Amino acid sequence: MNTSTGTTRPSQPDLTHIKVIPIVIALIIGAFVSLLNETLLGNALPILMQDLQVTPAKIQWLTTGYMLVVGVLVPITAILQQWWTSRQMFLISICTFLVGTIFAAVAPSFEVLLLGRIIQAAGTGLMLPLMMNTILVIFPPEKRGGAMGMMGLVMMFAPAIGPTLSGIIIDRLDWRWLFIIVIPLTVISVICGALYMRNVTVVTKPKVDFLSIILSTIGFGGIVYGFSSSGDLGWSDPEVYGTLIAGGIALVLFIIRQLTVKTPILDLRAFRFPMFSLAIVLMFIVMMSMFSTMVLLPLFLQTVLLVTAFKSGLIMLPASILNGIMAPITGKMFDRFGARVIIIPGVAIITLAVWLFSNISATTSTAEIIMYHMLLMVGISLVMMPVQTHGLNQLTPELYPHGTAIFSTLSQVAGAIGTALFISRMSNSVAKNVKLLEDPNDPAQMLQAQISGYQDAFELGLVLAIVSLVLALLIRKRSGKASSASAE
Repeated sequence: MNTSTGTTRPSQPDLTHIKVIPIVIALIIGAFVSLLNETLLGNALPILMQDLQVTPAKIQWLTTGYMLVVGVLVPITAILQQWWTSRQMFLISICTFLVGTIFAAVAPSFEVLLLGRIIQAAGTGLMLPLMMNTILVIFPPEKRGGAMGMMGLVMMFAPAIGPTLSGIIIDRLDWRWLFIIVIPLTVISVICGALYMRNVTVVTKPKVDFLSIILSTIGFGGIVYGFSSSGDLGWSDPEVYGTLIAGGIALVLFIIRQLTVKTPILDLRAFRFPMFSLAIVLMFIVMMSMFSTMVLLPLFLQTVLLVTAFKSGLIMLPASILNGIMAPITGKMFDRFGARVIIIPGVAIITLAVWLFSNISATTSTAEIIMYHMLLMVGISLVMMPVQTHGLNQLTPELYPHGTAIFSTLSQVAGAIGTALFISRMSNSVAKNVKLLEDPNDPAQMLQAQISGYQDAFELGLVLAIVSLVLALLIRKRSGKASSASAE
């Protein structure tokens, strides 16, 4: 089974001599600054529009472009990890990110800033799967929960803290400081990686299927772009449904090719493991809930409760901190109790939190919203990394790069789809409610129309949460064959 690559070279070179902690520190810092940048510009966009004299449609490319490049690059990383050593890939990804950050910090125009963001995203797209794959290799299965918990701290805390940090910086400093503060952290990660990062995987240099890369780029790129653009352009816009159709067709062709070509760039045999497939579906739904809430909640706070962007960031801060605290704890719990005992209560808590959000109104207090958000983040922390760890533990070692690439790719796609789906649901509901008003000029009636729109969006989230709860009940304690295979 473990000769599918046609090589007999050891899969874990020099693992007994590597220094695990410095490697993990380098990965954590690199992943933190990478993921932080996905949401760091949120509160700064209005100021950037003013400074750079661009329209809202144009400024959105600073965030949409970032997600688009990451979504396109991640699937290709599975093949890159078989061509480059772990050390080479880490240094290339973090140095690329550093170059992009410097470009963005000194950007004299929107075009240069966008270029900097695209370069940053290229580094992020290479970093995320490498991080997860390295953890799988350097830690045995019985210790992966704690290690993945630390990664979970980064993967959920970094994007969650982005809007708050952005509000604090923009309130007191120039927008360039959003990038300047990232540079020292990135340099530390480069130094740690240069000193301590070692190769932990086999470099087999398989034949590169360029047609698969093209199909992957069009497929994932088209879907992420289409969903990301739908919030502004609407689902009926030819640019939206055209890119979604093109992306869908390319993705189907990509899947067919991966199942027939001798050396696929993304080995879909990972889906033959039932628990891996189930973990992917659960992760997808949870990521949709997390990203959509990160967009819907600030909008509700600012448009319904009329709080400032800075204050809305502060309101979301306690849950972000709690999420960061919970991630390593959840990892240790996974090592001790297994996946099922943690994930089912976690999904139940998410379902409860989304139900509470579906009943929010103009009279809902700030304290209640903070409590609902904290509840949601506790549930997410109990699900996210345990689900990924449990799913990846089922795979055999030669499938690790492909499994991590699948998780990372679908995380980005889930974020784009979740955000677009919930925002679209909210916008359409508000528009429908406004048409039914007796007096559209009555502020009270308009407010209620807005609130109903947000409630409808969260009700959609509740349906998805209930589906995920049913799926969570199907999780088995452990798949013996897969687990032992992965431990070899």
